[in-house]
Amino acid sequence: MAERKTLLIPSLLDDWFPLLRYAFASERWEPVLLDGDWREAESLGMRHVHNDLCVPFVLITGQVLAALRSGMYEPGRTGVLISQAGDACRGSCLIRLLRKVLDREGFSQVQLLSLNVRGIDRGAALPVGPRMALRARAALFWGDALAAMVHQTRPYEASSGAADALRRKWLDLLGRDLAKDRGLSGRAILRRCREMAADFRRLPVKAGRRQVIAVTGDIYTKNCHLGNRDLVRWLEAHGCETAVNGMSWYVLYYIDTHLDVWPRPARLGGKLLGAHLERLQRGMLDTLRAAGFTALPPYWALKAQAAGLAPMSCALGAGWLMAAEMAGWVRSGRRKVLCCQSFGCLPGHICARGQYASLMRKLPGSLIVGVDFDPSTGEGTLESRIRMLLDEDLDLPFPRE
Repeated sequence: MAERKTLLIPSLLDDWFPLLRYAFASERWEPVLLDGDWREAESLGMRHVHNDLCVPFVLITGQVLAALRSGMYEPGRTGVLISQAGDACRGSCLIRLLRKVLDREGFSQVQLLSLNVRGIDRGAALPVGPRMALRARAALFWGDALAAMVHQTRPYEASSGAADALRRKWLDLLGRDLAKDRGLSGRAILRRCREMAADFRRLPVKAGRRQVIAVTGDIYTKNCHLGNRDLVRWLEAHGCETAVNGMSWYVLYYIDTHLDVWPRPARLGGKLLGAHLERLQRGMLDTLRAAGFTALPPYWALKAQAAGLAPMSCALGAGWLMAAEMAGWVRSGRRKVLCCQSFGCLPGHICARGQYASLMRKLPGSLIVGVDFDPSTGEGTLESRIRMLLDEDLDLPFPRE
């Protein structure tokens, strides 16, 4: 058997990629997650791409170049995985733009692979099989559950670092399950969620409550510490608890809103897949709530609640799901919402920024603040925007549903 090549995976989903990487492992590829400091990635990326490109492209370019320049990876035996959502996202052109950068820098031997379901760059597509799909399904829901537990436990831990240590323990346990294709049935996935919940509930915590900031926005700036400049850690250091929604909602949203562009035979399969994933999502949510954790309603319930609040025909990028998440958090009692965007992202600005004022009028007692991440934006500017949210005293009654 040929020696496995290294598959570099740039940061995108902090709470999911440590598990999802096992889905990308094969006899040909050994996945390696890239990390690093956002300042270094941003500085290096900006020296090699046009400043009109979005933050994700700048940071991914910086991460990839830093890894290849380190000498740890042989170019001829290295690939880079790039996910492409399609739609109106400029990031869907990233694989072709990154190719030019790598060629200029002497890394023409590095292979670029595309992960998408839209048929983009077919010649560079990463093969997707049943084994990958089963691992990805488990990683999706385990990541959702683990993210909720960590975010709602870490601000109150009695011993500093205890929640992160427990997270590492479970990432190791779940990673071994995924590597050995063990416990990947729907029932086994939910059983692991219950075991995690019980473990986190046994963790000693301090009494008292912090103000909760719901973090929404596009996937990269909401779910990646590089994309949002370590926002969650910053909020926790300033006395806050963060509420961040899971990825299963986005997966269901993507299936639901893109069925009409799929070939006819794939539409039925997509509907069946969506129904199956929502059943698992409901089971995961039941487990979280039984253990005292909070989460947004299941996908279809959240979509029904969004009717009249957002244009449901807008499904570019995160589309109406961003507004639905903002409304869902407010209705659950998390009235302060920080919506993170990549500056210059057209779908994000239209589908999110254009709705802030309207949503606040329709949801009395809420406060929604948008923050744009861009290499040209200083840390002081970002902090002042976020402080507008933290320092505001919301004294209007707003009962939880």
